[in-house]
Amino acid sequence: MWGYTKIKNKTFYITMTGIALMAILSLTKIKPETSIAGASVIAGILFFFVVDNMDKKLQIESGLRFKTFFSDMKKQWVIPLVLLTVATAIVSVVIGDIIFNGMYSAHVIGRTDTMLSYNKIPLLTIQIVIAALVEEIAWRGFFLGKAIKFFPFWVCAFMSALLFAIAHIAIGNFGLVFYDVFTIFIDSIIYAIIYKKTGNCLITTVSHILCNVAGIVFLMIFM
Repeated sequence: MWGYTKIKNKTFYITMTGIALMAILSLTKIKPETSIAGASVIAGILFFFVVDNMDKKLQIESGLRFKTFFSDMKKQWVIPLVLLTVATAIVSVVIGDIIFNGMYSAHVIGRTDTMLSYNKIPLLTIQIVIAALVEEIAWRGFFLGKAIKFFPFWVCAFMSALLFAIAHIAIGNFGLVFYDVFTIFIDSIIYAIIYKKTGNCLITTVSHILCNVAGIVFLMIFM
């Protein structure tokens, strides 16, 4: 019993340390020209595996499960929620370009062109998959998944979505940047709900990939 309590307390402190570090790194993007916010993903992945290893000693199920992928996908409302982000990706581009006279598409491409190779489709595909996977392990698997063991789900969902969105702030018109961050926040809330239903960040990764693919394809076809 003492050993169990000791591991649980240690897990709590390590989790809080990781969450605090991710939050600090993400908030550096309030100053858009800074470039260390991306390190929040690296921190999240490292802390995920450290805490996940401790969770196994407490017999707590991992948030990264390949074996239960298909059974998790079949849970109620999961597939509609996974596909919902395809719609939000397209709708956000359409509404954004209407509001900002076509500038939203240019803003999104400008924000991502240093990370994505738009002119090399095979490489772009790999980049999209890897980016979605590492972000989901960090933000849903660690930040959200480990935090909800200690705090209410909606508090954790809101904070993880907000900080994830802030980490995507880019230089640009305030209204344009705010709209971009808001759409990312909405998608992140959807990912959080999917995680709550499945407890598996591989499922949120699928939704994240579909969202990014839908948005990019739509941008490339209609720009």
